Amino acid sequence: METVGRVNLTLAGGLRFSIDFGCEGALTTDASPPLGTGTGPDSEQLLVAAVANCLAASLAVSLRKYKNNDVPMNVSAIARVSRNDQGRPRMVGVSVDIRLGAAEGDIRFLDRSLAQFEDFCVVTQSVRGAIPVEVRIFDVAGALLTA
Repeated sequence: METVGRVNLTLAGGLRFSIDFGCEGALTTDASPPLGTGTGPDSEQLLVAAVANCLAASLAVSLRKYKNNDVPMNVSAIARVSRNDQGRPRMVGVSVDIRLGAAEGDIRFLDRSLAQFEDFCVVTQSVRGAIPVEVRIFDVAGALLTA
């Protein structure tokens, strides 16, 4: 088994943690009110960001594989939370929208990239074992390329 993605967390006070990723700077997280003060992203936002980032990076790699220059993209993601039988909040879904900054017809082998990029996303494929992840891709004109 390979070890990757080591991070170090230090309690900064309250529910704020400083997270050291081993590169420049650290990220401060905090729980949302009423438990925390909301001065940084919470755990749910970090998970959603990891899923969205992994999908966007996988799509970028897939597009480059087919000799496309960097295709601009804007990504938004949301988590849906509901209460379980014990009344505790749980993530029940993640929705990710990727908006490409190019027209469908201007991207070489787009259909091939869209067919495979999710398979290469380590985080999304791991999370999908517990949480449904919906991904939609749009071109620059807003046309839905995947559903």
